Amino acid sequence: MKRKFIGLCIISFTLLTGASVQAGSAPDYAQLVEQAHTKYKNLNSGKVADYIPALASYDPNNFAIVLVTVDGKTYQAGDVNKAFPIQSISKVFTMGLVMQQSGPQTVLEKLGANATGLPFNSGVGLEASKGALENPLVNVGAMSAVSLVRADSNADRWSKIKSNLDAFANAELMVNETVFNSEMETNQHNKALAHLAKSFNRFYGDIDGAVEIYTRQCSVDANTLQLARMGAVLANNGKSPFNGQQLISQQYMPYVLAEMAIAGLYDGSGKWLYQVGIPAKSGVGGGILAVVPGKYSVAVYSPPLDEAGNSVRAQAAIKYISDATQASIFVAPKQKF
Repeated sequence: MKRKFIGLCIISFTLLTGASVQAGSAPDYAQLVEQAHTKYKNLNSGKVADYIPALASYDPNNFAIVLVTVDGKTYQAGDVNKAFPIQSISKVFTMGLVMQQSGPQTVLEKLGANATGLPFNSGVGLEASKGALENPLVNVGAMSAVSLVRADSNADRWSKIKSNLDAFANAELMVNETVFNSEMETNQHNKALAHLAKSFNRFYGDIDGAVEIYTRQCSVDANTLQLARMGAVLANNGKSPFNGQQLISQQYMPYVLAEMAIAGLYDGSGKWLYQVGIPAKSGVGGGILAVVPGKYSVAVYSPPLDEAGNSVRAQAAIKYISDATQASIFVAPKQKF
């Protein structure tokens, strides 16, 4: 546990110090977003998710990019109003809710902060570690996170989770009932993972209720503009640039972003951190949300995924913008002598 905490603190310190504003003129975000969209709109690799039948019908040509700065300025390209299920991106915000209720130490001890190196729906790591959850951004950890949300009932738990998502988006988001029903019909594997976690005393409430709520939160629709606004809260130390609410305590934000850096792109997380160097979270609906602390968030929607379940176009577009703005948390700010 001490090694886990030390590693988490190192990444958290880097998140606080490594993303300082670079010297020189401010980036032309509007131009960068448009350039990224033009450059990658014809990138045709990847495959739309079909293990959830309702997702298979989404148009692989959908492609939108939105960048929102910490003061709320917005830059966009593509059909930014097209809604899609945020899927695993929702895990970040439920983890944040648990952290806000119970603190980062509870998240570390009960949900973990390690990369698994395994697919997002694997239970191998849980078995190998004899019940130690690795992180709250893979399916089994995310379902356990739902069960950790303090509430009087399952209905109250869902109300808290949904209200939290709405507050981040500064909008009333809707559940995509078609996707929800499709997932509920095919989520036997997730139920098995929840029972496995329960057998190790790593599930903290009613299994059926928590799995249903987890499935419902993954089925929430957002458009790219709303998703980028959610990310801007994370970039702005947990405070919404749009409604002024402090949705996550500022002192907790490095831990939220550290979890994203560790495990945000499933078993592609290490490669992402190596090549791009900013916290991000993907979803099999085709979205990726990336956060540059103190500067901006960028959300990209494009359904075709790589083998790890991450949008191909979204990864390329975000890397382009990140590189152009020297956003990597591992790049030291230029000094004037």
